[in-house]
Amino acid sequence: MQPMNILTRPALAGEFVPADYFRELARAEICRAGRPLEIDLGCGDGSFLMELAREFPERDFLGVERLLGRVRKVCRKITRRGLENARVLRLESRYTVEWLLPEASVTRLHLLCPDPWPKLRHHRRRLMQHDFLAAVNRALVPGGEFLFMTDHEEYFQWATEKVATFGKFELLEWPDDAFFYPKTDFQQLWESEGKSMWRLRCRRPLNGA
Repeated sequence: MQPMNILTRPALAGEFVPADYFRELARAEICRAGRPLEIDLGCGDGSFLMELAREFPERDFLGVERLLGRVRKVCRKITRRGLENARVLRLESRYTVEWLLPEASVTRLHLLCPDPWPKLRHHRRRLMQHDFLAAVNRALVPGGEFLFMTDHEEYFQWATEKVATFGKFELLEWPDDAFFYPKTDFQQLWESEGKSMWRLRCRRPLNGA
């Protein structure tokens, strides 16, 4: 059978292009054997992704970004900095998590400041829904973490309720000094204005439930 992936352009240096976009991937396709895998959904300008990759060379990182222009910029930055443990996938975040990520493959999955879709009639477009959370839970290794951050308080409350209703995550404290966690330019600007980021740290139980 011919592979289902047909790019209309050459793949970029630093870009991850699946052999097939219509099946669950094998872990070995995404990262190297024996190395923790972290996913940055909606990686934007790549600053967060690259800071993590620089700080933890023993881990592999995959950024997911829908917009081609951003993917090109991040790939150039990754290549210039010689970060062999970071790549970018051009794809929609929900599809990536719900259809491509293999079970028990991800050590940490990061979702920072997704679109809050603030209007009530648009809430169905929010990423934090039951099916998405179920897919996140499935993709995480037992003991793996899902870290969500937003500047939108109402969306944070919504997400907290969705996680509680889903009921399969353990909630963890997230103090500032818990671990190395780089701040994006947006977060630094937001906090410089005296505003708060809302954070949620979840863990798939060690029993794999």
